[in-house]
Amino acid sequence: MKARRPGSRRRWAWPLVPLYAAGLAVKGGLRAAGVLRVKKLNWPVVSVGSLSAGGAGKTPVVIALAELLQERGWAVDVLSRGYGREGSGVERVEVGAEDAARRFGDEPVVIARRAAVPVWVGAERFAAGVAAEAAAEGTADKSESVPQRLKPQSGESIYGTAEAVPLTKADRATKADGSRARVHLLDDGFQHRGLARAVDIVLVTEADLEDALLPAGNRRERLSALRRADVVVLREEERERVEARVRRWMRAGAAMWTVRRTVDFAEAGDLFQQDYGLVAFCAIARPENFVETLRTEGCRVVDSIAFPDHHRYTAEDMRRLTEPCRVRGGNAFVTTEKDAVKITPDLQAQLEATAPLLVARLRVELVDSDAVVRELEARIA
Repeated sequence: MKARRPGSRRRWAWPLVPLYAAGLAVKGGLRAAGVLRVKKLNWPVVSVGSLSAGGAGKTPVVIALAELLQERGWAVDVLSRGYGREGSGVERVEVGAEDAARRFGDEPVVIARRAAVPVWVGAERFAAGVAAEAAAEGTADKSESVPQRLKPQSGESIYGTAEAVPLTKADRATKADGSRARVHLLDDGFQHRGLARAVDIVLVTEADLEDALLPAGNRRERLSALRRADVVVLREEERERVEARVRRWMRAGAAMWTVRRTVDFAEAGDLFQQDYGLVAFCAIARPENFVETLRTEGCRVVDSIAFPDHHRYTAEDMRRLTEPCRVRGGNAFVTTEKDAVKITPDLQAQLEATAPLLVARLRVELVDSDAVVRELEARIA
């Protein structure tokens, strides 16, 4: 996984960048003229998106916001496209379904497991929102029973188990009529402008500032698109270097939040404290970041293999991974949580015939979370 110089991902595609930019301009003009309609759901929508096509860390931020809002008593669900899913139409993610990541998409499954909220997938996010609201309204008359929240619990495999923990009445946000306040979180929604939102949250990384537009680079919009954002989120380790540059593109009144990112190896036990040689693999947009994060955490990575983003793993892939483990003296495999949900029990068993499989979970904490959630609630209202 060699790091690429920002802006030079696909040099051959530079001649196509002006065409992509022209397409963005045409779309913007159609929206300004009212030709492209915007649909509005009954509940407020908080969009979490990015300028890049992947690698900004949207999924952990969606999970963090879902947890914060739930702690304040909000009823939260997530609307997602379910990129690369094999299912069709609008579906609610069933975490325990066979081959769930293939049916619903890897990121929606991770969100459903970690945040323990309903996650609805569909190419048309408005339709997913309508289904979510209809499902919730069907249980509205039972609100006094207080919905149960699923809490992840470490299990015997990378898939884990869960137990139901009821919320208390004191934990519930209520509206004037006594009903629970509800909100949709729109996953990867910055470019999905056909759905109205109350708050637009955009993640920006240092790499985004140096990157080129698609298809040569990984950025989906120009930096000037940040003027649409209500909130811009920066990484704690990058903020000092990039804040001034980002603020030049932000509109007056927009907020800036900071996220602190950590990697959780809790389920790995003592393995990371025994100087294990790790064979890292992943199928994410910026694989080099994963290896860099592992090394920053003090892990000894003896080899790394990158697959295309959202890649579906096969038995042949497992065989490909075992060879460097044997040759380079690896003691364990390590992958991301997003990749782990795509590894079926059979594939895991095949891999672990050579060495154990460990999962590095990226966790995000919003710095000054109390102020963040108060500001978010004010913007929703």
